[in-house]
Amino acid sequence: MEYTTEYLAGGTPVCISRTHRFGTDALLLAWFSQPWRQHRAVDLGSGCGIVALRWHDRGHRGPCLAVELQPEGSRLLAESLRLAGIDHITPLCADLRTLPAGSYQTVACNPPYFTGGFVSQKPGRGAARHEGSCTMEDVAAAAGRLLQDGGRFCLCQRPERLADVICAARAARLEPKRLQWVRVREGQTPWLFLLECQKGRRPGLRLEEDIVMQTARGGHTAQLLEIYGKEAGQ
Repeated sequence: MEYTTEYLAGGTPVCISRTHRFGTDALLLAWFSQPWRQHRAVDLGSGCGIVALRWHDRGHRGPCLAVELQPEGSRLLAESLRLAGIDHITPLCADLRTLPAGSYQTVACNPPYFTGGFVSQKPGRGAARHEGSCTMEDVAAAAGRLLQDGGRFCLCQRPERLADVICAARAARLEPKRLQWVRVREGQTPWLFLLECQKGRRPGLRLEEDIVMQTARGGHTAQLLEIYGKEAGQ
């Protein structure tokens, strides 16, 4: 298995391949969904394990299950864990639709964004970006089974899918509680949203301050640098 290694702000290694790598959306999700230090957590559709690894990089040490359908993704995470000597994250190569009920406190997912249009023929990329073997309903149902009452389900998704996400979440007893829009620049239409749902809770949605990624001159904003765990000028 060929891979290269990148390092997160806290020094945690992440093994990536041409098929399994990570982007800004995964880092935003990891920041938004950060579990308490000893909480039981699950990263659904973990790919190379970036969300679970970023949680660790920011101090999470509780039991963490990283579920990925494609074997290469699980192998990459296993190699990252070996390099870093991390033993509280467990890679699991499995279909999230088959996961049994659990009592986790945090579940996060960076799900497929698209339901139609062009589907990449590159190995793994089409499955990661388009709903085929995994729908929003599948993701929400899995999170609903895994979480204890009051547990948090966090995900990122494209703005046009917001209604789909809320409907799927509520069908799984996951009530939307916190919503945050992500914009490339101030005044532009959001390209992503971050949503936290809680299992079995009453309705009541709080809007967080928007995340703006770039300054007017094109550099990273202080807000984004903080999310990345970097200082200005790095």
